[in-house]
Amino acid sequence: MNHRPRKRFGQNFLHDAGVIRRIVSGIAPKPGDRLVEIGPGQGAITRELLRALGEMDAVELDRDLIGPLAQLCAPLGKLRIHNLDALGFDFCSLAQADRPLRVVGNLPYNISTPILFHLLDQAHCIKDMHFMLQREVVERMAAEHGSKTYGRLSVMLQARCEVIPLFDIGPGAFTPAPKVDSAFVRLLPHTTPLYQIDDYALFRQLVTAAFSQRRKTLRNALRSLMTEEEITAAGQSPGVRAEQLSVAAFATLANAAACKSASAS
Repeated sequence: MNHRPRKRFGQNFLHDAGVIRRIVSGIAPKPGDRLVEIGPGQGAITRELLRALGEMDAVELDRDLIGPLAQLCAPLGKLRIHNLDALGFDFCSLAQADRPLRVVGNLPYNISTPILFHLLDQAHCIKDMHFMLQREVVERMAAEHGSKTYGRLSVMLQARCEVIPLFDIGPGAFTPAPKVDSAFVRLLPHTTPLYQIDDYALFRQLVTAAFSQRRKTLRNALRSLMTEEEITAAGQSPGVRAEQLSVAAFATLANAAACKSASAS
C-alpha cells in the first residue's frame, strides 16, 4: 500500500514482522471474538487478526486508507471499516450481551490519553484492550503511588482496569520511525469494581484537581472541593501531595466529597 504517513493524524505505520507476531500472539484472537481495531493504517496487524477471526471492525479516520485497506483485507475475511474519529465513536454499539468487545490499536501519540479516557467511559462493554503507545505513557499508566510517574492517568485507569505492560518496541519497527520508544500494554477492565466510587464524575474532578499542580498539598489542591477538616475526617493528611495517595485513598476522598455534596443538596 503506497500511502504517505500524515503528521496531523499522528501516523507511524508498523512494519516489523517479528513485532507484529508478538502483538498478535499477545492479543490471542479467537473466532467469535468481537474485536475492533483503532487506526488500522496499512493493515499490518489487521491482516493477521482477520486471518484468525474471519470478521472484525476497524475505526479509521483517514479516508484515503479506506479503499486500499478494504481491498487488501477482502481475501482474508469480513472487515467492517468505520470512517470516523475514534474520540467520538460509540464502541459499545459493536458489543453484544454475550460477547463483550476487544479493542486493539496503535494509538497516535498526540491523542492517546483522550482516547483512553473515552474508552474508560465505555469500559462496561469491553473485555480487554491491547495498545501500542509511547513507552512513557505506558509507564505512567502502570505507575504506583509514590513514584514520579504516578499521576491522573495512573489513578483513573487503575480505578477501572488492571494495567499490564507487555513489552517495549523500538522506533525502527515503524515507518516513519518515531523519536521515542513505544510499548505494548494490556488493559483488563474490572468485572467487579475494586473500589467503591459513589460519583464517578466527582472522582474524576477530584483526581484532576489533586494533580493539576503537583507541588501543591491536598489542602491547597482540593480547596474548592473539601476543607482541611474533611480531608482529615476521610483518613488522609491534608499536608501530603497527590502522588502519595493510592487509588483506594482517592476513592475514599471522592466518596467523602460526594457525601458532603449530597447532604448540601
